[in-house]
Amino acid sequence: MDETLGTALRRWRDRLSPIDVGRPSRPGRRAAGLRREELAELAGLSVDYVVRLEQGRATSPSAQVVASLARALQLEPMERDHAYRLAGLLPPQEGTISTHVPAGVQRMLARLGEFPVGVFSADWTLLSWTPAWAALLGDPSARTPVERNLVRAVFAPGPRGLAAWPVLQEDDALTTALVADLRTALVGYPRDRGLIDLVAELRSTSAEFARLWDEGAVGPHVSARKVVVHPQVGEVTCDCDVLTVPGCDVRLVVYTVAAGSADAEKLEFLRVTNEVGAVSSPPGPGLSSTP
Repeated sequence: MDETLGTALRRWRDRLSPIDVGRPSRPGRRAAGLRREELAELAGLSVDYVVRLEQGRATSPSAQVVASLARALQLEPMERDHAYRLAGLLPPQEGTISTHVPAGVQRMLARLGEFPVGVFSADWTLLSWTPAWAALLGDPSARTPVERNLVRAVFAPGPRGLAAWPVLQEDDALTTALVADLRTALVGYPRDRGLIDLVAELRSTSAEFARLWDEGAVGPHVSARKVVVHPQVGEVTCDCDVLTVPGCDVRLVVYTVAAGSADAEKLEFLRVTNEVGAVSSPPGPGLSSTP
């Protein structure tokens, strides 16, 4: 009998350990893999919808739902494409930006929960983050992909973006590097409609972006000291590093503080008082918790 999406989802769910997604594996736990409730939370879906998918009663999931499930289940690229085909959908096409976070990166994030770490796609849309990231920079889980785009937040703060990117900028190194990154991404992903629209939007709404774009800004990301302004603890000074994952076009932004410092105490206070849960990967555009 041919495999269905439901049977594949159950198989992929059963092979994942709770530890792989940043959850404790408690004694007496019956399920060896993830529970449906855990998968639903990680994918931003309702438990009922996950049950209906696995039982074959929901037969037409959207591409956004499949993408969210693929991230939550830590599927490899070929497995992700298989999930799309089982759902009767075409896998993501060449020339468009991937929102897939490799399984190894997700396992690493699950073990780096004490550090603020965010995973971004090639157009600088936030795909996944640790609980400490949400505690320090604000919980992005309720925001749409448009609102989670860092370039839009930096160049066009306001209701359309993250309202206010809470990181003080002392020079133009970040803005120059972001514009250079988008220029490079546009060469690599010439068919990505979202990227094309983002560049056009920012050229029309941000004089600074338009100037840097027209000047052909080139600038690599470098390690830098950042000051995050937090409503509970005030200013937190962090070292910020941007790491590129070989073999895939995602970037990890990592904030760290010196052990034993006042900033470390502030970060620990935020971690304890702002319980956000496991490593998060939000649903795609237009998704709600109950499809």
